[in-house]
Amino acid sequence: MKQLACEILDLLGEGLGLKDPRYFSKLTTNADSDCLLRINHYPSSCNVHKLDHDDQCNFKSLVSTKASNGGNLMAGGRIGFGEHSDPQILSLLRANDVDGLQVFLPDHDGKEMWVQVPSDPSAIFVNVGDLLQALTNGRLISIRHRVIATACRPRLSTIYFASPPMHARISALPETITASNPRRYRSFTWAEYKTTMYSLRLSHSRLELFNIDDDDSNNASEGKA
Repeated sequence: MKQLACEILDLLGEGLGLKDPRYFSKLTTNADSDCLLRINHYPSSCNVHKLDHDDQCNFKSLVSTKASNGGNLMAGGRIGFGEHSDPQILSLLRANDVDGLQVFLPDHDGKEMWVQVPSDPSAIFVNVGDLLQALTNGRLISIRHRVIATACRPRLSTIYFASPPMHARISALPETITASNPRRYRSFTWAEYKTTMYSLRLSHSRLELFNIDDDDSNNASEGKA
């Protein structure tokens, strides 16, 4: 998982035209990096009613359809892991064949809604983290997501979080700062961001606390010039 994360990060660095395409992966392979692997288990959401197999399948289908359309959860569906964005640089997720993962995306009219991600045990899902959004000055976006326990079978997922050392300073790279896209976030360390993260609710848009206003952004651009 670490090797795959590095390969993805190197490709992103190359695509962004970074002077050092391996800048992101070097942060995560540092001897002091804060990377971790987590296993999440979501028990079955079926109530303890004696449903037969057909009833359970129908129940799963109805709840999945309702959730994928951004509607309210039906009885029996529950939050497995609340709405959030991943704070690290990159996360790689692999799960069994049970649905539940949803991402918050705009529809054709620009209205945001929850979209069900079809389960695929052979796939690895890649999420951009808050730190990568800050490092790329908003070029890459940390998408909000959640897990809804709606199936009558348990969901099991494994997530690898690629993170820098605690002392690493996170700041938008020069290649991502332009006159039309000035610096958006002030510089901070991963330790500072992590401390802030633990002081807030899970659903809080943490990165917004590190926004810089227009005056600060203009001063930073003038200093760079």
